[in-house]
Amino acid sequence: MSATATQGAGGKALTGVRVLDMTHVQSGPSATQLLAWLGADVVKLEAVTGDVTRAQLRDIPDVDSLYFTMLNCNKRSITLNTKTERGKELLAELIRRSDVLVENFGPGAVDRMGFPWERVRELNPRLVYASIKGFGEGPYTQLKAYEVVAQAMGGSMSTTGFADGPPLATGAQIGDSGTGVHCVAGILAALYQRERTGRGQRVQVAMQHAVLNLCRVKLRDQQRLEHGPLPEYPNDDFGDTVPRSGNASGGGQPGSAVRCAPGGPNDYVYVIVQPKGWGPLAELIGRPELAADPEWATPAARLPKLAKMYQLIEEWSSTLPKWEVLERLTAHAVPCGPVLSAKEITEDASLAADGMIVRVRHPRRGTFTTVGSPLKLSDSPVEIACSPLLGEHNDEVYGGELGLGEDELRLLREGGVI
Repeated sequence: MSATATQGAGGKALTGVRVLDMTHVQSGPSATQLLAWLGADVVKLEAVTGDVTRAQLRDIPDVDSLYFTMLNCNKRSITLNTKTERGKELLAELIRRSDVLVENFGPGAVDRMGFPWERVRELNPRLVYASIKGFGEGPYTQLKAYEVVAQAMGGSMSTTGFADGPPLATGAQIGDSGTGVHCVAGILAALYQRERTGRGQRVQVAMQHAVLNLCRVKLRDQQRLEHGPLPEYPNDDFGDTVPRSGNASGGGQPGSAVRCAPGGPNDYVYVIVQPKGWGPLAELIGRPELAADPEWATPAARLPKLAKMYQLIEEWSSTLPKWEVLERLTAHAVPCGPVLSAKEITEDASLAADGMIVRVRHPRRGTFTTVGSPLKLSDSPVEIACSPLLGEHNDEVYGGELGLGEDELRLLREGGVI
């Protein structure tokens, strides 16, 4: 795929922005993929052996894994051995030609390559240099960060699960892809500021910090807990820290998941009980007298009985399929949503129509399903393109753009530089 094809003929939001993508696994690639979808020319720089996820969790032998293909759409791929002197020279030239550099190596790894921020800034004063790390400066800096490690240390795990069970990880990749979204926000802000100052800058995002930002409501509740129990939580006992509260929202409007027929693992609907929704709900579940009963009629009266309230709703919902429960609740303007399995989401026609479930053609694996862009810009439409093969664009970038001749390209290959 050429840079022109990547950017789109009509010009997109980030058309003309060159991103040198030195990321791997998930947190970094999720960020650079969003930039590519916004129209940036993202050049993924890989070791000659490739991003490790090309081979991880393979479902087809000797074919790039879904792990890789679903995080690297709309990019170009080049290979480079940055441990060689010629490799370092080529990296310096790539930095000079880029607007953004993104990396998520371990702390100090890029510095050890010979490219600390001070040198990068000398090579290209306009460069936005973005780094994703596990932790900020301090006692955790050198710890190895993984998705669930970030969840554990960012406040998510201690507040996820049921009160009588262990802390749980969330299935959403808030540590990796959540950090990637935060990184994109920082990069876009730095590019915008560059328009005024003419200068690039460092952008640093830590996975622990991103998870903590997503868990801010739990810090809110930690402070509220100093003044007494949290009535919006269904828990019977409160200690000195925010408890795990199951499927309760813990927000201004109580919510929980109620079981539906026939009782499969995802036969649930999440139901939120607003003050104005209690009357219709009481009617629907066959308990119309509760709408006027002073023991149930007001939010203040219901808060101490949240578990009982949802038990009553579930006695009704468990007799009906979740789609019928959804239809009946929606008809009465009760906020709710069915729990959709991964299979149901993959097959959801509305998500496909909205460009969120996309079928992409791959030259070696055939067609695969991936997630489309959640960012919808009216003047910057996104067409999801296939992830690149390893080193697919070496000739295009090193030859066509850096001007290396055929003989040098051959020698670079033979010498293991590219």
